[in-house]
Amino acid sequence: MTQIDSRRSPAMGPRRNRTNHRGTPQEVQPVHTTRPERQTVLMAASLLLDYPSEGYMERVSAVAEATAGLPDPLPEYFAAYCRWAADAGHRHVEEEYVRTFDEQRRCALELSYYAVGDTRQRGQALLAFRELFRAAGFEQNDGELPDFLPTILELCAKSDDVVVDHVLPSHREGLEVLRTALFQRDSPWTSVVTAICAVLPTIDDATRDRYQQLIRQGPPGELVGIHDLPFPAIQEARS
Repeated sequence: MTQIDSRRSPAMGPRRNRTNHRGTPQEVQPVHTTRPERQTVLMAASLLLDYPSEGYMERVSAVAEATAGLPDPLPEYFAAYCRWAADAGHRHVEEEYVRTFDEQRRCALELSYYAVGDTRQRGQALLAFRELFRAAGFEQNDGELPDFLPTILELCAKSDDVVVDHVLPSHREGLEVLRTALFQRDSPWTSVVTAICAVLPTIDDATRDRYQQLIRQGPPGELVGIHDLPFPAIQEARS
């Protein structure tokens, strides 16, 4: 069984509120990519959205090089972030990561939070993610929750399982809420999440309505049963 090993370390740093309301970002236009190109995008995003522990700046340089040949405008999405990180330096990147992802609930990197919020259904959602890993022949060894976005991105980049292909599109609402929250904070990670959305299918009207409602109202309260989760069951995706 293949192991997924995220590189995140425990959070550290001062608390500071840097919320900046800037409206909503433009809708992402899909970019036509081959499967290997999509895998490169998702793996690069996984590396940049993970906690900036030791060796992070080397990962930034590797991502800048690996994504340079992708179809436009994907290289610029990654280059924009990599330029900021290189100029900011490791310590500042680490502090900004904590302020953004650990102190701002609207910027949560746990996908099921956007689907079910902090409700009793969260446990069922996490169980569904664990089952997804097992069904795809992978297991975690990073200590993170199974819905941690960098780990899910790594799974999607490495797996050819048809079920895994459904995960990110099924959580498009959450990704769009995250992208909007980052945009409103003028966060450098906005372009990284934009790159993820750019290799997903076009948003339909129903998905657009749901994520706009999430932006206005926040994650839901109580839901009824695991069958109400927003991503397909393993059997459904394979049928």
